Amino acid sequence: DVCSSDLEMGGKSVSGKAGADGRFDVSLPELPAGGPHVLTVRADETRTINDVLVGEVWICSGQSNMQWSVNASNDPDLEKLAAKFPNIRMINFPQVGTQDPILSHDDRRWMVCNPENLGGFSAVGYFFARQLHLTIDVPIGMINNAWGGSACEAWVNRDVLKANEKFAPMMARWEAQEKQFAELSGNNSLNDDQKKALEGLKRQMTGNSRPANIYNGVLKSHLGYTIRGAIWYQGESNHTEGMLYLEKMKALVGGWRALWGREFPFYYVQIAPFNYGSQDPTVLAQFWEAQAAAQQAIPHSGMVVINDIATLNDIHPPNKQDVGQRLALWALKHDYGREELVAAGPEAERLESADGVLKVHFRNAAGGLKSRDGKPLSHFEIIGPGSGGFHPAEAVIEGPSTVVLRSAKVAQPTAVRFAWHLLAEPNLSGGTGLPTGAFRLGEV
Repeated sequence: DVCSSDLEMGGKSVSGKAGADGRFDVSLPELPAGGPHVLTVRADETRTINDVLVGEVWICSGQSNMQWSVNASNDPDLEKLAAKFPNIRMINFPQVGTQDPILSHDDRRWMVCNPENLGGFSAVGYFFARQLHLTIDVPIGMINNAWGGSACEAWVNRDVLKANEKFAPMMARWEAQEKQFAELSGNNSLNDDQKKALEGLKRQMTGNSRPANIYNGVLKSHLGYTIRGAIWYQGESNHTEGMLYLEKMKALVGGWRALWGREFPFYYVQIAPFNYGSQDPTVLAQFWEAQAAAQQAIPHSGMVVINDIATLNDIHPPNKQDVGQRLALWALKHDYGREELVAAGPEAERLESADGVLKVHFRNAAGGLKSRDGKPLSHFEIIGPGSGGFHPAEAVIEGPSTVVLRSAKVAQPTAVRFAWHLLAEPNLSGGTGLPTGAFRLGEV
């Protein structure tokens, strides 16, 4: 039999019928932000859910820096003491990797923001939500699905990945592992080495790097929520990929937006400088370049730069307050009508060469350019014919939005690179204090 059900909340009601699988999907008419309400569902039995709010729901996603808790961030005791925001809620989702879509995790519960609960919240998600709540004064709900160490491709629809030839080598590697796993799983007479290999493959098959594993195991269970947008802090697991990561970002955002059927905002964090060891020190800069390019390639997206609040020997910078607030600036400016806010630091726009110097012209230089620590501008390098490579440049601010570069070792400079090193913590910022990210311009 097909089961009928009625749902009522806030003076609005709607009826629906369950499908053959016993599930039903109904949507209430739009309600004003606020609450708390009582949600009543009547079917074979009547159930009520108390303390339901109506407000803005955002996904906070990525890997460990988004998963990082308030307890592990700066000033946890003070933050918990002040966490008296009953209209901020967070729900944490389990870390499940599978190729079979999971449409619900019924054991999940929304937690109220209070001193007892806050310690386990995503720190970035909480500080983002707090800034929104304090500014627009409506309930804020954060869906936290971050999974430490996860690869970008695990969050992407497999069909989207297979349709892009740039991912063909990656997909071929995974398909070879999947074939090996199937062969070993079906063999009842494995030797010790094969058993060991099978255990390793089993972890891969259910892990956080296999393409589409988190997309199916976690993300699809959120589809009942009318989300306002998503914030994303991920990349450390993909940081050697250069411009391939741009393609993954485009695939990820496009796939997520297709699931919800609309172009919701997507704001993300450029990963911090960190000492990854003996690798080429410019590899991370090339990854930063790919992250910056995503901002131009993906509509209604924005990037937060955090090279001024890094911890070079800790991949998890504890200052998550500024990260969340900088993400909130993007949302407040572009989604909540606070157009007067400055959400982005200066970005290099064009290069001018004249009389043995280079001039870099910046956009987003509201309030002018400045050195955030009062010292000479750092991490500018220039190159030219016969210079034998890049050399540190003397950098001087000229006017509201230009930096002039020169070096005695480069007579006719033709190109510049900025913060082009994995340990770079440059000091160029805009008038509001937001920093400038790594870039390169010109011809080498």
